[in-house]
Amino acid sequence: MNNLFEERYAKEIVSRIDNLRPDSQRKWGEMNAAQMLAHCSGFQDLAMGRGAASRSLLGIFVGRFAKPVFYNDKPLPHNMSTIPEIRITGEKDFDNEKERLIDKIKTFQQSGPEACTQRPHPFFGKLSAEEWGKGVYKHLDHHLRQFGV
Repeated sequence: MNNLFEERYAKEIVSRIDNLRPDSQRKWGEMNAAQMLAHCSGFQDLAMGRGAASRSLLGIFVGRFAKPVFYNDKPLPHNMSTIPEIRITGEKDFDNEKERLIDKIKTFQQSGPEACTQRPHPFFGKLSAEEWGKGVYKHLDHHLRQFGV
């Protein structure tokens, strides 16, 4: 499974982001490209311990059992629910959001697993740094597929 802590996968994701355009059309979901970038940036903040999101009641009871389903090589299903704290509905500036996300991806990769958050994922609960690295890659891949890049 691809891990964003590995330089080659971080570079692959950045290359795909570079192919995204403000007018890229989504294949599913409600966010436009700029909102998606902001959403992914918010998820990066969670993984790096720079943001916080409360645990959902459902996550507390079933999240740890669902974790193996999430951390595998299969793409994420379309139209999954999202963490409320990183749901983006307002307008965002595409170029600013693109630059912010790329910077965060590079920082995440270069800082390595040691800098990964110790806070629990809002749904899955406690994650190892390796699980965060794989989960962040999978989340970014999901949204880039959403926009065909």
